[in-house]
Amino acid sequence: MPDGMAVLLAVLVLAAVAVVVVLLRTRRVVASPTERAVHATLNTASQAARPLRRGLTAESAYQALGPLRALTATDAIALYDGDGTRLASDGEPHAWDEQLLHRADEIATTAATELRRVLLTDPVGADARLRALVAEPIVVDDRGVGVLVVASTRRPGPGMLGAIAEVARYASSQLELADLDASRARLDRAEVLALRAQISPHFIYNALSTIASFVRTDPDRARELILDFADFTRYSFRAAGEYTVLADELRNIDRYLTLERARFGAALDVRLQVAPEVLGVVLPFLALQPLVENAVRHGVAARGGGTISIVARDEGSDCVITVEDDGVGMDPEVLRSGDIDALDASTTAPSSETSGARVGLTNVDHRLRAAFGNDYGLVVETGIGAGTKVGMRVPKFRAGVRAQHSSPTPPRQTEAAAQSQEAGPR
Repeated sequence: MPDGMAVLLAVLVLAAVAVVVVLLRTRRVVASPTERAVHATLNTASQAARPLRRGLTAESAYQALGPLRALTATDAIALYDGDGTRLASDGEPHAWDEQLLHRADEIATTAATELRRVLLTDPVGADARLRALVAEPIVVDDRGVGVLVVASTRRPGPGMLGAIAEVARYASSQLELADLDASRARLDRAEVLALRAQISPHFIYNALSTIASFVRTDPDRARELILDFADFTRYSFRAAGEYTVLADELRNIDRYLTLERARFGAALDVRLQVAPEVLGVVLPFLALQPLVENAVRHGVAARGGGTISIVARDEGSDCVITVEDDGVGMDPEVLRSGDIDALDASTTAPSSETSGARVGLTNVDHRLRAAFGNDYGLVVETGIGAGTKVGMRVPKFRAGVRAQHSSPTPPRQTEAAAQSQEAGPR
């Protein structure tokens, strides 16, 4: 046999052995009846979990009934809300009739009111084979949020009653997670509202005063600034979700800096360096604006001028964004105490304006960690007289995190910003 044929034959034999090994391993995953039963139960539970994680509504109850009935191994099932109102029912054709559903409604109301199991044996119904109705309350934080009612052709023993109770507890856990998701969404919306409320009144006053100063001397410039101010406020007060893309955030920051540059003139130098491949990265809405505003207020305004550098670079699976100023800085020992809000006290004495902005950085830090995990909070580098650098790391992709409205194109560049970008970060 030629050497080439021998090598080919050896390769084919090895490949066949590898396929057999993979098939054997795959079969061993759910090989035994017990393993197959566990796998099927977990799969059924996950099918019930998905709709319940959206909360208990008529739609989610209807979608969860089939998997829940499979878990209880009963003939029929119905789900009720916390007031005992029937949301949906499911079962074998012979299981429910109007009279039996009426009895189910009665015991569901009792279970919801008294937060206890209600067992009705030999219920009156069209099908004499049905031997029991069981109502099990669904409880979250000691309050009834629903009732699970099942109908069975077998008289329930301790094993069946225990299984029904476990299924009700499982539904409770999923609804509790739904409550947590809803609470988190409300908290996120409240935090965005808090950031909007913190848009500095001094900035608005100064921006309008600056625009007014150009109305007679340079009407065209005043018109452009008015449009920038309108676009800035429109974006900041939009109602389009809790996430945005970096390009949109940078575009709005450019409007903000255009207004501040009109006030400070050449004293404010902005350097922007953004990798094009990270412009579509999703981050919490208004996550970057407070960092830039603090850099202007404490890094530039405190000294009557200075340089702000905004850098966004690609680092593998993450995007790293930094905002740096060459202002007065602060004592790093204050930061080591764990008070990130102390960054906003980098001026000599905290004012009412300063204390109002303090919530901004804590807000951003909390929302970053809530969205991406504790590895993604703010990182601050500073020193007295050495300026301040605030950075954030954002994953390029995170399941469940997406911007409702995105426009991954570079922000509009003014001539001054374009010149600063060419110079690169300091």
